Amino acid sequence: MKIKTKEMSYEEVLKLPRPEAKKPNLPSPFFKWLVRTLGASDLKATNFKANVHDMKDAAEKPSLIFMNHSSFIDLKIVSRLMYPRPYNIVCTSDGFVGKEWMMRQIGCIPTCKFVTDVSLLGKLRYCLDELGSSVLMYPEASYTFDGTATPLPRRLGVLLKRLGAPVIMIKTEGAFTRDPLYNNLQLRKVDVSADMYCLFSSDELKELPEEEIDRRLDEVFSFDNWRWQAENDVRVTEGFRADGLDRILFRCAECGAEGFMEGRGTRLVCSHCGAEYELDELGRLKKIKDGGAEGSEPDEWPRKGFEYVSDWYAWERSEIRKEIEDGSYLLDTEVRIGCMVDYKAIYMTGDGRLIHDGEGFRLYDAEGKLLYSQKPGASYGLYADYFWYEIGDMICIGDQDLLYYCFPKGKSMVAKARIAAEEMYKLRAEAKAARRAGRAKKDNKIPAGE
Repeated sequence: MKIKTKEMSYEEVLKLPRPEAKKPNLPSPFFKWLVRTLGASDLKATNFKANVHDMKDAAEKPSLIFMNHSSFIDLKIVSRLMYPRPYNIVCTSDGFVGKEWMMRQIGCIPTCKFVTDVSLLGKLRYCLDELGSSVLMYPEASYTFDGTATPLPRRLGVLLKRLGAPVIMIKTEGAFTRDPLYNNLQLRKVDVSADMYCLFSSDELKELPEEEIDRRLDEVFSFDNWRWQAENDVRVTEGFRADGLDRILFRCAECGAEGFMEGRGTRLVCSHCGAEYELDELGRLKKIKDGGAEGSEPDEWPRKGFEYVSDWYAWERSEIRKEIEDGSYLLDTEVRIGCMVDYKAIYMTGDGRLIHDGEGFRLYDAEGKLLYSQKPGASYGLYADYFWYEIGDMICIGDQDLLYYCFPKGKSMVAKARIAAEEMYKLRAEAKAARRAGRAKKDNKIPAGE
């Protein structure tokens, strides 16, 4: 799928009028039928099976629909399971570019990923209370990169208690394995299934504390698709299964070098030290050749072996966290810049430079003029994608007024930026929690009466 783009200077982009705010539409019956019909062939190709469990009051009332986000088939699954019930869809605002009318007929609600949207709560209430429509949300906001859950926004329990609507959970299996984001949109022959059930009834939301709601959500959004594949003997026989794997396994686990990994066919190779791995049919990594970094002794190399991609990705996360803590983390890359200020086009404004370090993001144009800066505490996550609308790998930063889509040149380090953004936010949250705990402990030590 492509997106409409237009060449324009940055100065011209700043002068463009912003779109007016609109209330969500009740989904058109025709478009509900059309979405379901268009998705039927994909679901048939995956031998899709659904297991519907106890729906409690969610079977009758407008509800929130939560779903893990794995691939584009997710929307087709919901259209099968919820039909003919009306439901609106919270989606990324760039999905409206060039097709706003159609997206509104489907019932989509635009919002900026990982950007605070104070108007969203009112739109959700309007759908549930005024339109009598359910609302589909992907709490993770972005597709999983490594096959495990991406961080959820904190205090979702507060939102659910305020809305008071039942919460339906749809959890898929096989969707990631069939079409992982790193693999260049190449579909594999894998069966897909989904479980649908009421996660919280209206009464449960009234009774449960916010912390317990958040705990249950964390539990539900805890999974590892690579282990699931191996444990359930799900075989991917296609010879392209490792294509693009270097997008997520960007740091060699043997020599530690970045930007030298290459995923192609069924193998992952480091051109720096020569280490080579095979991704087998069950999604497990097997080292088939040791590496050797010139000028170093074997006992100096990390020589870490990982059976699962998710474990390797977790190791990369731990290494990046160490870099953030010691102040050495840095991503500095030349990029092409696209801007979004309305739903008419993505405005390509030229080349620039994106820097990400302990101070956050800074984006410069080709002349070295600062276009935008974003502090590490701005968001708990980062909107990043591979082969975004067939343009290229992408990192998105910005605010409600203007979004900057940055397309790195050369080797993609999109996953590194996303991991770093998540870890920076966590470190700040942990520091705040420690300070609060320290103050509370100090206060409790003061003897009564003094």
